Amino acid sequence: MATPSSPAHPAASTRSGAGGRLRRLVPRTLFSRVTLIIVVGLAIAQLLTFASIRYERDMAMRELMMIGIERDIASSVALLDRLPAAERAGWLERLERRNYRFVLSGVAEGVDPTSRLSQQFATAIVDAIRPFQIIKVGQVTRPPEGLQIQVRLTDGSSVVIHAMRVGMPMSPWVIWVLVIQLLVLAICAWFAVRLVTRPLADLAAAADDLGPDLRVQKLTEEGPTEVAHAARAFNAMQQRIGGYMSERVKILAAISHDLQTPITRMRLRTDLMDDAHDRDKFRQDLDEMNSLVREGVTYARTLHGATEPALRMDADALLESMVADYEDAGKRVRLEGRVGAPIVGRPNALRRIVMNLVDNALIFGSDVRLRVQTCDGRLAIAVVDNGPGIPPDELEAVLKPFYRVESSRNRSTGGTGLGLAIAHQLAMAMGAELALRNRSEGGLEARLTLPTRPAASN
Repeated sequence: MATPSSPAHPAASTRSGAGGRLRRLVPRTLFSRVTLIIVVGLAIAQLLTFASIRYERDMAMRELMMIGIERDIASSVALLDRLPAAERAGWLERLERRNYRFVLSGVAEGVDPTSRLSQQFATAIVDAIRPFQIIKVGQVTRPPEGLQIQVRLTDGSSVVIHAMRVGMPMSPWVIWVLVIQLLVLAICAWFAVRLVTRPLADLAAAADDLGPDLRVQKLTEEGPTEVAHAARAFNAMQQRIGGYMSERVKILAAISHDLQTPITRMRLRTDLMDDAHDRDKFRQDLDEMNSLVREGVTYARTLHGATEPALRMDADALLESMVADYEDAGKRVRLEGRVGAPIVGRPNALRRIVMNLVDNALIFGSDVRLRVQTCDGRLAIAVVDNGPGIPPDELEAVLKPFYRVESSRNRSTGGTGLGLAIAHQLAMAMGAELALRNRSEGGLEARLTLPTRPAASN
């Protein structure tokens, strides 16, 4: 008997959600991350330095205070003891200091000192004012960790000492100096990280520009030794790759040219054959060979590069003319949607991509539509059909050269297996994306999405 699966643990979901929020807060670029790490590290170092200095000054101040205050209080108590009782009240204000004062008569309040510092403070004062009799030592809450020490003078009267520890004074300008230091260090860190990461950004941009069309864009070979060395190595790599691809295209073009002669001779010989059935079969095979050679060279050229410059074009007029051409050939293709404005792009490459997609759709479907949509500066052209579609695990494989889905597309209708591959390579050279998906209502959708920018009006 099957048991229902238990829901995910709430604590695990909470941890996952917290981890996701934390990842979203972390900067994504290397420049931002390194800058943040350095600035946060400098801030922590500044705070630790400030805390250490403050703690050291507190300790020094406490030691100094413990040494000085016990002598001052002992001297003041001795003076009050020698003064006549009638004159003591007049001297209280003169003997008062920031951290202690005297009160004649009265009783000391509070409890026995509890903290270690209060106990040391009380012990130091009590030891200093001996041999006067100490009646009581109490710790009060106001002021914090304050002491009240009741002392009996030689004439039998008592005086209460109100003492407290005074913290280390801190000048406001010290905080501002530390803040300014942190800002200076942060600015220096920003410039240092920018100096280090800018060559990486330039290298990444050059690699992106290289793309499938292999347009060489040389990097500036200057700067620090490591940066200049990396730029030289990248430029040399670009030149080698461009040379290899150019040589491959030349070889394929030469093979194609050399194959044309034997193919032509074989076609002439088939015309002399008496058997019409065999003649038609040979002619069909020769046509397939010729088509395969042409498509192979075309695919190699798309790999080598797209030399067509970007031009101002009317995409609506281009698509409408293509649909009209298919109608003239007796093939029905419907156009849905409009771009609505001229754009900047590569018209010949766009025409070739759309033609390959439409030709592929016409082979396997009877209802072919061109759907055009624009959104957020991107143009989407979808070619949909009502054919058998493609197995989901082969949607990416059909974009590779010479790959055909044999289960639904036999050899007589499958072509050379280069149509989608050529469209895919041209799309990559244009900076576009070509994606295939099976429609829920049946058929295949090939969607070309390319970035566009509006053409400047004259």
